[in-house]
Amino acid sequence: MYPSGAPSLERLRGVRKIDLTTASLATSDLAREINRDIVLEFIRFRQPISRVNLARLSGLQPSTISAIVDDLLKEGWIKEGAVVRGSRGRPSTMISINDELVILAVDLRPGRAIVAVIDLSGRFLSQETISIGSRPEAAVSKIVACIEMLRERFSKMTFEGVGVSVPGRVDPVTQRILMAPNLNWHGFDLKSALEKKLKLQVELDNDANACLSSEIWHGRLEGVRNAVLVAVGEGVGAAIFSGGQVVYGFNGLAGEMGHIPIDPAGPLCGCGQHGCWEVFASSRAALKRYAALKTGTEVNDVSALLRLAEEGNPAARKVTIQQALALGSGLRLVTAALSPELILIAGEITSAWKLIEPQIKKELAGKMLAGRPPRLEPAGDGQSARLSGAAAILLHRHVRFHHSTHGIKSRASQKSSSRK
Repeated sequence: MYPSGAPSLERLRGVRKIDLTTASLATSDLAREINRDIVLEFIRFRQPISRVNLARLSGLQPSTISAIVDDLLKEGWIKEGAVVRGSRGRPSTMISINDELVILAVDLRPGRAIVAVIDLSGRFLSQETISIGSRPEAAVSKIVACIEMLRERFSKMTFEGVGVSVPGRVDPVTQRILMAPNLNWHGFDLKSALEKKLKLQVELDNDANACLSSEIWHGRLEGVRNAVLVAVGEGVGAAIFSGGQVVYGFNGLAGEMGHIPIDPAGPLCGCGQHGCWEVFASSRAALKRYAALKTGTEVNDVSALLRLAEEGNPAARKVTIQQALALGSGLRLVTAALSPELILIAGEITSAWKLIEPQIKKELAGKMLAGRPPRLEPAGDGQSARLSGAAAILLHRHVRFHHSTHGIKSRASQKSSSRK
């Protein structure tokens, strides 16, 4: 759905540039698919809602709304609820998202995986954390066991598939992991391995793209056309939102700014280069700095470090501020290359936003080539953002798949197979 707000430059200029080498005429099927997506989003954000209000909000004809709603009801995406009688006119049957449909989301990290059950409204129903080793095959077995346990726990639900957030880049065509320096699963076909064992559709994407998808899914980018989300964790990655679209690039590697060297004399990065942005601005870098101070207070993860910093621990505050300054300094890469109107920061570091925001803004403003710096906002806790984003990725691709194949599997048969 096109966001509201000021008209784009394309509209102001009156003519949109079309690449005639790849352009194709819009079909009636494409128009129906777009309208269907718009209606489903209106239902999700305005539920419960009547058909009359759907027509009014979307601008679609009542007959079109009726046909789309009938399709969504048959496929099981939505359900009918209470009948509301107004002061005049016919009674209206209210429509909501089907809360018996759920998605499995996996946030894959070095050494651990977080698995969650999320409904179509984005609510977390359950969440489990498991330890995984460095061998991908053994890790898949543990993830599958955790998923099967959750499917048994929620046996009355219909599982639509699995979305996976990966700390690396995924080939947009083959869905194989292209590069994941902090995970070291290069070339592993995680999608096929999970689908073979779970008999469910599996979709993968980079963790920064997952966080961006979470922002889009929850409607927080309404009116924004150009933004960059910087995900800070064991590494640093970015997701690009340009002209209202997520940018993947030619081979899916667009946004790997954490692996751009900013100091060739700096420490060795997992990608093989020296002095990459992430060796200074990642949470792993902050933990290394803290350990080097030898304070006598052991810190095992970044959440504990940030708690200490907020409690006023001098050493923890020092390294957290250093991380914020490194993060802000590296944002020059983002502003110079992409000139976004909004920069979002995602990750555990946002829990100390009051401490880090002034430092990031100071560096960001000082590194601008020209003009005002973009708005800077937190995108929330990295773990929940990656999980809800993984669910959003699966939902988006799953809805399109089922619509394009005209529901080749009945909802009843899906429900039966999801419980096996």
